[in-house]
Amino acid sequence: MFESVAALQAEHDDLQQQLSDPALHGDPARSKRVNRRYAELSRIVAAHTAWQQNVDDLEAARELADEDPAFAEEIPSLEESLVEKEETLRRLLIPRDPDDARDVIMEIKGGEGGAESMLFVADLLRMYLHYAESKGWKTELLERTESDLGGYKDVQIAVKGRSADPAEGVWAHLKYEGGVHRVQRVPATESQGRIHTSAAGVLVFPEVDEPEEVEISPNDLKIDVFRSSGPGGQSVNTTDSAVRITHLPTGIVVSMQNEKSQLQNREAGMRVLRARILAKQQEELDAEASAARKSQIRSVDRSERIRTYNYPENRIADHRTGYKAYNLDQVMDGALEPIIQSAITADEESRLAAIGTDS
Repeated sequence: MFESVAALQAEHDDLQQQLSDPALHGDPARSKRVNRRYAELSRIVAAHTAWQQNVDDLEAARELADEDPAFAEEIPSLEESLVEKEETLRRLLIPRDPDDARDVIMEIKGGEGGAESMLFVADLLRMYLHYAESKGWKTELLERTESDLGGYKDVQIAVKGRSADPAEGVWAHLKYEGGVHRVQRVPATESQGRIHTSAAGVLVFPEVDEPEEVEISPNDLKIDVFRSSGPGGQSVNTTDSAVRITHLPTGIVVSMQNEKSQLQNREAGMRVLRARILAKQQEELDAEASAARKSQIRSVDRSERIRTYNYPENRIADHRTGYKAYNLDQVMDGALEPIIQSAITADEESRLAAIGTDS
């Protein structure tokens, strides 16, 4: 069992040697890749060591059980512990999403429900900012378009992690948030107290580590500049600082006006553009990949309704995993971890099942 660990242990040892080489740290991109892979393999090596120790302890207890009853008493707990360690190691050996350690760019857009939907966008933004804070992640507001009632028509944020370990990565957690989020509540604009259903869309893209990862020819870009505008369309800037970038080969369009400087808006726009192109490339690869490498939870169908936020019942429900709880008030304050963990677990189980089917 776990024969593949020997090769991973050898790779782990080789990476450890690379990390001790001062020359590695002169190449930030390579250093980041090595550190991420080393962190991932360190988990596997530690889990295998613990499993092997448990195997040895159980064998010793069985050999000595006839001579000493104390060893016989240890056998049941050692057998139970071994099952747990085997399951832990099995899950760690599932091939990871190569983007798990990446930071992300998240877009939240108003949808069905008009003004109420835009207020819900602001609520979702607050929820994600609080969740990121609880994880020790840094956030950066890239772009926002405010609505007349204090919500947002759309907003874009960058979320940056602090760990090289892919299991703790921002993408590893937030990739499951993409889709349609439905809210049921009495809108602030409702005078009769009736419950309305509205929706907002969330898009999540892994951020490109180095610009060279996604090659973009200047000839493939159409760049327009214009004056920034606020709620209602009024101009909020006297110079053409806003930027619209169109990537001609893919048709992807990015607009930025959050910063007062045209250069800053252009740089932010290029970050988002690279992330969207990377995501498009990954979706094309996913479409060609075998079932064992596809995520059954993180659908590429961005129109999928993934979650309902029911305010009258204080209920949160994830339609992909079956998760349900009555602590919506806490979730909106950033207590998202149990919901996200349910998606991670369901994804792991689907991958394990697919691997078992293929083998």
